[in-house]
Amino acid sequence: MQQFLLEIDGLTKTFKGLHAVEGYRLRLRAGEILGIIGPNGAGKSTVFNLLTGHLRPTGGTIRFRGQDITRQPPERIARLGIGRTFQNIRLFPGMTVLENVVCARQLHDRSSLAATLLSWPSFGRTEQHLVKLAREELGLFGLEERASEPATSLPYGDQRRLEIVRALALKPALLLLDEPTAGMNSQESLRVLELIRRIREQYRLTIILVEHNMPLVMRLCERLQVLNYGQIIAEGTPEQVRADPRVVESYLGQVSEDAEA
Repeated sequence: MQQFLLEIDGLTKTFKGLHAVEGYRLRLRAGEILGIIGPNGAGKSTVFNLLTGHLRPTGGTIRFRGQDITRQPPERIARLGIGRTFQNIRLFPGMTVLENVVCARQLHDRSSLAATLLSWPSFGRTEQHLVKLAREELGLFGLEERASEPATSLPYGDQRRLEIVRALALKPALLLLDEPTAGMNSQESLRVLELIRRIREQYRLTIILVEHNMPLVMRLCERLQVLNYGQIIAEGTPEQVRADPRVVESYLGQVSEDAEA
């Protein structure tokens, strides 16, 4: 059994000489919730794009479940068990709520190309099964009644939830959440916090969270990394990070008392 679910060493990405990420490293155990924080442009979303194959690193290695995935394409990484959401919602336009989830479920569908093209009975049965599973997942998140609606017609908060449902449909072991409360008010953010806690337990997930909502981060994450100019400047428990002078100077300032609630 692997000691760590995810191991990253010396991960670096440069754009025309600019170091967006430099020497990033991580050891992540199964079941952990890690928060990555830092000012805008610190390299947080770049780390996610490198982990999921949307960007190719300039240097360094990424190992997931003991396997080197450093230069694997996004679809291969998703099949191996890494799902994600995006800072800017990226639902499939022109598809319904249900179709967005079924599309993700199909990544693990083993139906042959011939069965699909010729509409063999086995293909029909598989499609029915995928739709059933997708409806069940939507039901868990209160979205089943909106299954037939265009995904992009949902209210903003529901679109965020749908994106998480779609990521879960990939059956990930590791879920990357990029700014899941962006654009939400305090009550909506609180519901997202409870949602993340619930899916962690229900799906037995390991989660990495990029977030600017400091009260949420401090209440949810067991460990934090702080990035600035593409480098880790602090790492530890929320209490340790909050007390680090480098973090206060570069980013945090005075964290709201709500973080202690």
